[in-house]
Amino acid sequence: MEIVQKGNVMEDNSQNRSRIVGIRLTVSEFHKLEQQWRGSTCRKLSEYARSVLLGKPIIRSYRNKSLDENMTLLIQLRNELNAIGINLNQSVKKLHTFSPQSDLKSWILNHQLQARLLSNKLAEIKLLIQKMGETWLQ
Repeated sequence: MEIVQKGNVMEDNSQNRSRIVGIRLTVSEFHKLEQQWRGSTCRKLSEYARSVLLGKPIIRSYRNKSLDENMTLLIQLRNELNAIGINLNQSVKKLHTFSPQSDLKSWILNHQLQARLLSNKLAEIKLLIQKMGETWLQ
């Protein structure tokens, strides 16, 4: 992040969006905006509105809703895999802190549970990738 001083004002040149622009629309205006957004490749209404306001090109095309649903599922699975990975990492770190007399059995049971969760999520991902491939090949 780069901060530049101009006079008495500090300017932040980072990519964080910190300014809000609010507009009021009638119901029909909003529906028209929403239809145009849904007809584009933009995933979020805010992304579409920024593109329109800043004069950026907007790609209008047919979006395959089944692929969108699969992508949503993949994102959820990725987040779950990250959480499982963090748990496994913490589990291994805890293993290194055990003394010879500590309760190693409970750690082993927890580790086996985490390994089963990981295996199940990997199976879900494989199935979802197979479905996406079949959809794409049609």
